[in-house]
Amino acid sequence: MAAAKKAVLGPLVGAVDQGTSSTRFLVFNSKTAELLSHHQVEIKQEFPREGWVEQDPKEILQSVYECIEKTCEKLGQLNIDISNIKAIGVSNQRETTVVWDKLTGEPLYNAVAAPVSPGPSVPVAVVPSGASVPAAGTSSVWLDLRTQSTVENLYKRIPGNNNFVKSLTGGVNGGVHCTDVTNASRTMLFNIHSLEWDKELCDFFGIPMEILPNVRSSSEIYGLMKISHSLKAGALEGVPISGCLGDQSAALVGQMCFQDGQAKNTYGTGCFLLCNTGHKCVFSEHGLLTTVAYKLGRDKPVYYALEGSVAIAGAVIRWLRDNLGIIKSSEEIEKLAKEVGTSYGCYFVPAFSGLYAPYWEPSARGIICGLTQFTNKCHIAFAALEAVCFQTREILDAMNRDCGIPLSHLQVDGGMTSNKILMQLQADILYIPVVKPSMPETTALGAAMAAGAAEGVGVWSLEPEDLSAVTMERFEPQINAEESEIRYSTWKKAVMKSMGWVTTQSPESGDPSIFCSLPLGIFIVSSMVMLIGARYISGIP
Repeated sequence: MAAAKKAVLGPLVGAVDQGTSSTRFLVFNSKTAELLSHHQVEIKQEFPREGWVEQDPKEILQSVYECIEKTCEKLGQLNIDISNIKAIGVSNQRETTVVWDKLTGEPLYNAVAAPVSPGPSVPVAVVPSGASVPAAGTSSVWLDLRTQSTVENLYKRIPGNNNFVKSLTGGVNGGVHCTDVTNASRTMLFNIHSLEWDKELCDFFGIPMEILPNVRSSSEIYGLMKISHSLKAGALEGVPISGCLGDQSAALVGQMCFQDGQAKNTYGTGCFLLCNTGHKCVFSEHGLLTTVAYKLGRDKPVYYALEGSVAIAGAVIRWLRDNLGIIKSSEEIEKLAKEVGTSYGCYFVPAFSGLYAPYWEPSARGIICGLTQFTNKCHIAFAALEAVCFQTREILDAMNRDCGIPLSHLQVDGGMTSNKILMQLQADILYIPVVKPSMPETTALGAAMAAGAAEGVGVWSLEPEDLSAVTMERFEPQINAEESEIRYSTWKKAVMKSMGWVTTQSPESGDPSIFCSLPLGIFIVSSMVMLIGARYISGIP
């Protein structure tokens, strides 16, 4: 029997989507943006102490290889010729750092992710203008060098916030050590105006500039795929790696937010709202971050964005499932919320590790307030969904004040957008339409678009007239503006109640001594002296 003829679908583009909880490899048709096949592998996270998140770099890299291999196998089962894959893009978790030996390629320590709590404030005075850093009161992104005794030892090593390009292009055997402007802008070591590593910042943090990766645009050929011959995915050897974006920038591109003022919100473990500010850097006065949105070509202009992040979004659903046990699966929360259709005055502030934008308040902790004897788990489930929407509203309000032009609608993506109750609540609380694409894989799509559009590849046009029309689901506000404002103002009252729960007293030091108060200490000591003196004068033994 003759072998089945392989389908010809035109140029295909692959995308590695490496996130905090999983790795995926996806393949798209560059002419229609259709997702043809993908594979996903979960990865572990380690928490060596409160606020620290680490991952095994070898596990991450192996998951990339496995996903490429399995996706290629699935394409073969669909009779799709993998030789049609003309380029590969990479989207990765930002602000995660790896240090490895440049001679052996071996990591010297775990990959260190951004802290999960807001952390200490960064003094504005030490930060040169033009550096991409958080505003006062935000968390710092830090490079963990605990495996080294001195900075001098690092001259023999290479750190990088994304080593996929180097590893996939050969590693120690001629691999290309580079990153793109979106990833570099998240390190607190990069000048977002000159698009170069900033000497003053590197000196301040004690990082030798010689060990940092070369910074390239988000769309150009960095090198050719070269992976282990022990894997069947070696069939992709020689395919250009030509797109590289931090995950949230990739989602902005995937949502086709190419115009000044367009914004998207990604609902995952947390929420990340980015607004394209065009060629202009807009520095926030309301707790948002100024960052690089993308630079789609070596000779193309750079675009900037304002970004606001919510620490706890999808994570609150997992907390209700794993910690309280009021739901058995994440999907069940939509059913519970639908049963009551209201929180009945219950408000949930999920500040489990402090508040992110626009407050940047590490002392805050989670609270559920407004409880009555009538409140049940359905109301708490509804309040948890509302909390995600209220937090997004706070970021959007800050963004509108910084940009001066209110958004007319919000484009959304991410796993939580499949929850229709959540999407309708978001439209009601923002009081603007919420628009969701039918194809949810916008992060991977953005990386694929950047790779396919690169000079020398040219299989994906980013011209407005050539972009494929995307089917959208639209959620319109269904409550009046007055009700929306009343609910929002009550939420802000609840947020104020959540602040100040954590004091500077460290848990290791135990209960504070009564003598830490000087007036109280003097009172107690003088009272004891008077009592002893009185006993002595009266002759009482």
